[in-house]
Amino acid sequence: MSSNKNASYKTSKQVKSIIIYILMVIFALIAIVPVWVSLVNATRTNAQINEGLAFLPSTHALDNWKILTGRSFKIWRGFINSAIVSVCSTLLCVYFSALTAYGIHVYRFKGRSVLISVIMTLILLPASLSFIGFYQFMARLHLTDNYLPLILPSIAAAGTVLFMKQYLESILSMEIIEASRIDGAGEFRTFNTVILPIIQPALATQAIFAFVASWNNFMTPFVLLSSTEKYTLPMLVQMLRGDIYRTEYGAIYVGIAVSLIPIIVFYAFMSKYIISGLTMGSVKE
Repeated sequence: MSSNKNASYKTSKQVKSIIIYILMVIFALIAIVPVWVSLVNATRTNAQINEGLAFLPSTHALDNWKILTGRSFKIWRGFINSAIVSVCSTLLCVYFSALTAYGIHVYRFKGRSVLISVIMTLILLPASLSFIGFYQFMARLHLTDNYLPLILPSIAAAGTVLFMKQYLESILSMEIIEASRIDGAGEFRTFNTVILPIIQPALATQAIFAFVASWNNFMTPFVLLSSTEKYTLPMLVQMLRGDIYRTEYGAIYVGIAVSLIPIIVFYAFMSKYIISGLTMGSVKE
């Protein structure tokens, strides 16, 4: 009787494992296929793209690249502009969000619960709700056509703060902070030299999200920037759709492929910190 139960248990476990693997393959295909199709379309002509989907690359990638770089705009200028905005936004976002979460987690002050509620409320509010007011505020400060409105708001990232707070609650022990204070370290030194190495996985995870969001951001630069030399890469790629004679879909896909390279490189670079930090703890009880 017990052997039958063990056999049925093993069978049900194998079935569950097979279902999980099938779902993982499906989700992986959902994530990979659109990217692969975009890369394939970057090697095809307009006529080939209009014929339908294809999963094998063609031989017109160089022609599409010449079209992309020969339309009176500098693709590398947009690449550099996007890199400046994205890197600065990511650094400000992860550092100040971690600092805010550290303050909320470590210190017990009046209004702490209210502050946490406000942060959670800000997460629920759509970003488009305050966009018009944000633009009017930037216009009054004469900060339109400037990178500052694209970088400085990343300091106040409510979602990142909440994530960091939850991560600190799950991994950080107060003993290590008290030991640092006994050794004479100030609060900022404790945070920079003790806390930041401990929360590397959380920093790397949120850095990936912040970098991708800033790199792919089109609407905010489109509204705030007016000088062509300050355009980010998504804005320059979008300019190809404004051709009054035809739309160069192949060149657009080349621009999309180029814009994907920094995201992939950044993810590959930051993922090692996520993996190496998963085994890192603070204090063993």
